[in-house]
Amino acid sequence: MANERVAKTARFGLFEVDLDSGELWKDGTRIRLQEQPFRVLAMLLERPGEMVTREQLRSQLWPEDTFVDFDHSLNTAVNKLREALGDAAANPRFVQTIARRGYRFIAPVQRNGMTADSTKSSAEDGNPVERAPKKGEVHPELEVPVPRRGLTRGMFLLIQAMYLIFYLVALFCWQGVQHVAEQSLANWGVSAIVIAVLVTAGVGIPLRCYLISGVAFDHSRFGGKFQRLFPAILVMDELWAIAPFLLAGKIGFGPAFAATAGLLYVPFSERSLVRLAYRDAS
Repeated sequence: MANERVAKTARFGLFEVDLDSGELWKDGTRIRLQEQPFRVLAMLLERPGEMVTREQLRSQLWPEDTFVDFDHSLNTAVNKLREALGDAAANPRFVQTIARRGYRFIAPVQRNGMTADSTKSSAEDGNPVERAPKKGEVHPELEVPVPRRGLTRGMFLLIQAMYLIFYLVALFCWQGVQHVAEQSLANWGVSAIVIAVLVTAGVGIPLRCYLISGVAFDHSRFGGKFQRLFPAILVMDELWAIAPFLLAGKIGFGPAFAATAGLLYVPFSERSLVRLAYRDAS
């Protein structure tokens, strides 16, 4: 009986669905949801990542002898579902509309009590179940092919390691940074550069360690946490993007400009990698 009970529970993002009792919970708080929207959600959760046609929804929700404005009733049910999930049709995190055809549930879904051992272990660990992307699958928001999560997480970790090395080298060689700055800047400019390097490196080291640990342990809510930290990460990364110009006297203006141009884009690539790996990022 316990296994049957668990098998009818599904989780995605902060939400938990009890398919047996018809209850929807968000982070421990019950969300009111009427019967028809809940049944739509249940059908979508049965086939995550796959399209459920409007005709399939009609046949399950309304018997053939029921006289109802099907299109209006289904649209109303889906809108109420999105309202309960805090979702939006124009920028979906959970329920994606396939124009004139149906709907698709696009967030990773955890299911307890499944027969597959890998799914059981992932659910027990509290991590999102990694579903291999289908060939040609396109991210609903970024509109790019979806790679495997392991690849995107690995690339994100490499970027964090790069910045961590930047910070450590700058701290160990801060006198060298001061010497380079003295060659082209006034005294106040030299002091500003040295202080900026010391402060941002001191803050950046624990920040990068946090990001590395979050992705390495595949924290289920990492996407949302990264989005909240992104403004601060963007400011820090854009400041460090001008660091190659400190070496312009040795490597030349052209290479320094090219390196800076590449580093200016890195924080946005970090955000894209997180959104690819954690599709429920808010």
